[in-house]
Amino acid sequence: MDGQDQSYHYQVIRRAIEAIDAADGTPLSLEALATQMDMSPAHFQRVFSRWAGVSPKRYQQYLALGHAKALLRDHFTTLDTAHTVGLSGSGRLHDLFLTWEAMSPGDYALQGDGLNIAWGWFDSPFGPALVMGTDKGVCGLAFAAETGAEVAMADLTSRWPKAQFVEDPQRLAAQVDAMFSQQGQAALHLIGAPFQIKVWEALLTIPTGQVTTYSEIAEAVGNPRAVRAVGNAVGRNPVSWLIPCHRALRKSGALGGYHWGLPVKRALLAWEAARLDGTGEQTRVV
Repeated sequence: MDGQDQSYHYQVIRRAIEAIDAADGTPLSLEALATQMDMSPAHFQRVFSRWAGVSPKRYQQYLALGHAKALLRDHFTTLDTAHTVGLSGSGRLHDLFLTWEAMSPGDYALQGDGLNIAWGWFDSPFGPALVMGTDKGVCGLAFAAETGAEVAMADLTSRWPKAQFVEDPQRLAAQVDAMFSQQGQAALHLIGAPFQIKVWEALLTIPTGQVTTYSEIAEAVGNPRAVRAVGNAVGRNPVSWLIPCHRALRKSGALGGYHWGLPVKRALLAWEAARLDGTGEQTRVV
């Protein structure tokens, strides 16, 4: 599946979320959903199955507003406090395809001074994506389907105000291909304050298809009372999806916030759950 197809399919999913929500818990048939998407049932079925890995009928349960509570019940993971607190600032993401390196506190204090950051727009499974990277790896990933391109660009560039930003999608192309295909190797360059990086490293330990809570993350980083500070650090994650802040939920089962829009968070969780459906292993995107 090429990027343009992925982005188009996400727009269909986004409209489907709105239709399912409007049904207020009443399951919608394939024909009813296809009609609302202005597509034939056969075409709609193909789009859904190719994007989500399961049929539209099956997929509705993953998009349901109560799905977060089911995730906490069935796919909750506790974080290894000793391991998380002891992270060195660089490492490999469990059994997947990412490596990461964290910027030192001193370098972070320079606000990006001396950094050359390449950027480019790419199609992704979750709509238009703004990707930024240094010579050490991807440092920014924003999904603009809900916020718009200008907001996404202003948001990421404001995080490192003294950096030099250069439009150079070709420089990022190999990393982006590895990110969205989950094949090959992609590197992350974590640029943040020390506490933020500790929280982001904890997020990196949450396996695909599982979720945790903000309070669990606070425990894991050695500061159980800092739930609000953890929430702020999660919200400031500059590398959406790859640092999986969408897998952090409230204890109540509420989704909590999401920097790039709650419909994107729901789509991310549903996409991962569907692709793990009944297998325990993530389906590769090709």
